[in-house]
Amino acid sequence: MSSSTAPTLLPLPPYPSHPFTSDSSLHLLFDRSLLPSSVIADLPEQYHIRPLATTDVTRGHIQLLSILSVAPELSQQQYDEIVEDMLVRGRRGGYYPTVIVSRETDQIVATGTLLVERKFIRGGGLVGHIEDIAVSSSAQGRKLGLRIIQALVGISEGTGCYKTILDCNRDNIAFYEKCGFAQKEYEMAKYAPASGVNHPAPATFIPVPDGKKGNSDYLSPNL
Repeated sequence: MSSSTAPTLLPLPPYPSHPFTSDSSLHLLFDRSLLPSSVIADLPEQYHIRPLATTDVTRGHIQLLSILSVAPELSQQQYDEIVEDMLVRGRRGGYYPTVIVSRETDQIVATGTLLVERKFIRGGGLVGHIEDIAVSSSAQGRKLGLRIIQALVGISEGTGCYKTILDCNRDNIAFYEKCGFAQKEYEMAKYAPASGVNHPAPATFIPVPDGKKGNSDYLSPNL
């Protein structure tokens, strides 16, 4: 009986190289110095937090947002037009889209946006609105959602907002409470007929203690 010869194992081909792009090579939508230094220090070393860049359409930004809602692919030109509109509308501050990028793949793994609104009440005060928080399934469990929230709240308070608000679904209330938020008010939504979006089903509201108001039951999964 002839002896068998172990097959020769060939080395696996290397993964495609994705060199990390430094901030100095990017056109960022706002000054990175607005990000709290404590958030930067607490981020795991394999990740980098920064403002959104004009070329982030190539780093999986839209694909990541698709976990929240319908997010069709955009060409670089379409992405540029949206970014330019944000820059114009927020020329004196107003749009603060923030991302966390993997240093290994140069792809976005977490994102969120702060919108700053000027009010007539509160002596013309500012309010920060947090929107579109999303974390890639490949990076969950590493507190990246928490770091995005902390960064956006830091920007909000650093730019003079007297409060920061957001909407979330019931499953995420406990998470946001750990971030320092409290239940308040209800969210209402009306979609334009031309949007093609069916009117959402009524939310299941959560009982709260007497004398307090409840919260909404929508948005922001996958933290």
